[in-house]
Amino acid sequence: MTATHHNRRTLLKAGLTGAGAVAGGLLLPGTATAAPGAVPLLRGDRPVLTHGVQSGDVTTGSGIVWSRADRPSRLIVEVSRDPSFRHARRVRGPVMSPETGGTGKVRVAGLLPGTEIHYRVTAESLDGRVRGEPVTGRFATAPFGRSDVRLVWSGDVAGQNWGINPERGGMTIYRAMADRRPDLFLHCGDTVYADAPLTETVALPGGRVWRNIVTPEKSKVAETLDEYRGQFAYNLLDDNLKRFTANVPSYVQWDDHEVVNNWYPGEILDDRPEYTEKRVDVLAARAFQAFHEWHPIDRRQAVDGRVYRNFRHGSRAEVFVLDMRTYKDANTADQSKPGRILGDRQARWLVDALDRSTATWKIVQADLPIGLTVPDGKNIEGVANGLPGAPGGRETELAWVLREISRRRVRNVVWLTADVHYTAAHHYSPDRASFTDFDPFWEFVSGPLNAGAFGPNTLDPTFGPEAVFVHAPPAANTSPADGFQHFGEVNIDGRSGALTVDLRDATGASLWSKTLWPQR
Repeated sequence: MTATHHNRRTLLKAGLTGAGAVAGGLLLPGTATAAPGAVPLLRGDRPVLTHGVQSGDVTTGSGIVWSRADRPSRLIVEVSRDPSFRHARRVRGPVMSPETGGTGKVRVAGLLPGTEIHYRVTAESLDGRVRGEPVTGRFATAPFGRSDVRLVWSGDVAGQNWGINPERGGMTIYRAMADRRPDLFLHCGDTVYADAPLTETVALPGGRVWRNIVTPEKSKVAETLDEYRGQFAYNLLDDNLKRFTANVPSYVQWDDHEVVNNWYPGEILDDRPEYTEKRVDVLAARAFQAFHEWHPIDRRQAVDGRVYRNFRHGSRAEVFVLDMRTYKDANTADQSKPGRILGDRQARWLVDALDRSTATWKIVQADLPIGLTVPDGKNIEGVANGLPGAPGGRETELAWVLREISRRRVRNVVWLTADVHYTAAHHYSPDRASFTDFDPFWEFVSGPLNAGAFGPNTLDPTFGPEAVFVHAPPAANTSPADGFQHFGEVNIDGRSGALTVDLRDATGASLWSKTLWPQR
């Protein structure tokens, strides 16, 4: 069977062919006209949920439930503590329509803390007479008190021309993460690669071939709103991912590839001939809308477009989700002036929120690492500028954050991140640093989930990092077929407060482990 026939068969099974893939994966009335010979997608008179279910942004008494339908219909969610749904409560959600790419989500409130919640989602016709087949999922609300906590984190999905390969079982790392039965998943960004088209085949060493499922939206860089929607729709063709999202709630952030590689506000893509729309601000607005449509994120928290927010998970953990993309200044080689990566408002929010937190562990979910030099040609893409001595460029803003939380005696701050496509454990200490006005801390890096593997990057000496552990490939853009895909896991013992980090490979095997004890 040729790759084209294989891909078409897979897309037909998912209801994705021709122009119907435009609107984020399926045909919606008023959105696109089916190509000649395309399979009709309005099957019978029942609406169909097309991309599974997701939950996220859970609190002690609520959680967001998400799904998508193949036609305008109403999202209906039933919740129960019993998987049989004998005593279910019905929540009427919004209309899933072309205006949202067919997606819909609703915050289900009034739940008990620390409780497993089973939910059942259906799409109901607008006249209320017909319902489609239900799809079920589960999540646990955040607990009170000294409860155990298990979370996993990673990033980077379907990048560098490594998409969903059915011959290898798809994105199997999601199955490995699900097997760990985490309470939460922290997605550290690059949730899609909107700037990285896929080809049907990729040559591998030794005469092997990698075969991608390819949709129309994944055949070019995303520019329109529907093309950005199609990036998220593509990933949810993977059965491993759909099973994972149905069973593990998420806290999601974005980074650069949701828009375009290494982007910053105000950028003009004069050097990217594949883009007709050159204004990154226009592309970012479309990408941001699609990002919020396709993830279980509370849009009401997105004041002025922000993604940053925080969540308490018992007395032992609080997660602080950063947005190191929306407010950054231009990538530049000039590091003589103070730079911006968080922006003043977010930086102050982070320091104040960390200061207010009474959780034992303050977990900062960052979409860029602190001490790894990430170049953008001759310019600097990330925080670290690669120069010794005093903080310069964007390092000055992070230096202020680290100085302030030290001055305010905020203890037990751990940074989790992805972005660089390998896994590592970094310990930062003023004893090794040129900037010394901060307390020692750990940063743990993981990824990619399903993308090319790279690294390791060069450590910048400003904040005194030491690479205690590194697992990186021998060559750039190593295929997922050759390993070096990673996720991290954090376990916090409710009784003692000890925090244990495991850096795991795509099978779930622990490559390195470290237990940290809380300081008072």
